Parts: sequence; C-alpha cells; structure tokens
Amino acid sequence: MAEGLLRAYGKDRFEVYSAGSVPTKVHPLAIKAMADLGIDISGQRSKSVLELEAVEFDLVVSLCDGDKGSCPVAHGKKVMHRTFPDPAAEDRRTKDMQRFIEVRDMIKQWILMVLVDY
Repeated sequence: MAEGLLRAYGKDRFEVYSAGSVPTKVHPLAIKAMADLGIDISGQRSKSVLELEAVEFDLVVSLCDGDKGSCPVAHGKKVMHRTFPDPAAEDRRTKDMQRFIEVRDMIKQWILMVLVDY
C-alpha cells in the first residue's frame, strides 16, 4: 500500500521501490482498500529485498510491524524507519477490510506529512 500511496501522492518526485524480507502476494484486501482511494495496485507484485540489492538509494524508508531489528536491511544515503501494524499478520484477530483501511490511512497520513515534501 505504501508503494501505491507514494506513487500517487509523490507524483513524479520519487522513484519508488517496494520489497520485503518475506515476499508474498499482494493481499486482495490491500488492493481493495487502495481502489477505494482510486489507486490501482493490482499490477504490483511483492518483491524480495535481494532483487533490489544493486540499487543505490538516496532514501530508504522501512515500514515494519515491529522494531528496526526485524526489518529487512537496505542500504541508502539516508534511512528512515516507521512502524505500522501489518493488517495481514497471522497474529491479528481479524483480517477484515476495516483493518486494511485503518493501516492504509495511517500510512497515507504519514506520507503526506513527512515524505511528500521531503
């Protein structure tokens, strides 16, 4: 969701990549939550950080459900960390649409406040 949000709200100011330590499929509820904002992420795919290890980043933003130690390692001139809950985590009681919307909105607000004017 963060990749789609930054692409939409950051316009052409950023070259956006998204990857994780354990790539899976893009969750259907994430696709639906983003579609509610008019943002289509259905063409995105989950990628491993290993696919991006040759890319030299100016800024790496890690968005993890937990502390920095549990996030995948990425190298950049500047690294920024922000914790958000994972709406699809196995330990969550519900994986309903409301949880995805809540997390989407948290990420959106943070992107608009911190990154868009970066």
